[in-house]
Amino acid sequence: MPKRSIRQIAIAVLALFIIAGVSLVDSSAQRRRRRHRSRPSAPRITNPAIYQPSPTDNANSNASSDTVNNNESTNANTQSPDPEAMKQTIRSLSSQVDRLTEKISQMDEAQRSLVDLERLSRAEQRASSLRSELRDVQSKESDLQARAEEIDYALKPENIERSVAGYGTTHPEELREQRRRQLESEKERVRKQLAQLASSHTQLEQGIAAADVELERLHKRLDAADAAAIQNAKTNARATEDAARPAPKPSPSPSPYPMP
Repeated sequence: MPKRSIRQIAIAVLALFIIAGVSLVDSSAQRRRRRHRSRPSAPRITNPAIYQPSPTDNANSNASSDTVNNNESTNANTQSPDPEAMKQTIRSLSSQVDRLTEKISQMDEAQRSLVDLERLSRAEQRASSLRSELRDVQSKESDLQARAEEIDYALKPENIERSVAGYGTTHPEELREQRRRQLESEKERVRKQLAQLASSHTQLEQGIAAADVELERLHKRLDAADAAAIQNAKTNARATEDAARPAPKPSPSPSPYPMP
């Protein structure tokens, strides 16, 4: 019995040793796998292959470079400006600028002429209106002067006496005095009106004189503008004829050698 129990204990201990050995082997194997996985792989450096062009490729590249050079030289030749063409272009542009400047100046002159015409029309209307007012003032002055002469004639004593002779009264001197005061009052009123009309007459004459000066100045300016327009038209017509006229052909120079 004791031998059997000892054998079982020995078997159990042996089994434990076997299990412990197997577990140790597995743990060491797992550690090796982890180290193998964590260790990075070293990069492998490879030199690139060097391309060696073939003779046909060299010939093609030389031909293409020659073609490019020929094209560049051709473009350079075609893009080189012609001095004579540039001169003609400059002359054409200059003539266009001159024509535009002339047209602008003509438009400015036409605009000024229109403004002067409008001012001339207004000045003529103003002068006509002032002259009409002056005629009215002169007519009123004539009427008032005639009335003033009548009052002076009526203020004579015999005329006053004659004017009150028809009234039956015991105090004829009072009637004569009343008549005289009435005539004197009317004479003073007429005198003031004549003074006002004389002042208006003077102002109207001054206004008419200024309007006449303005009219004369505007007439001279318009006449000068018309003369300048006619001269410009003649100049343009002459320039057009000269441009349309063909240029004379140069005569051939005589040869220094005698003809056979």
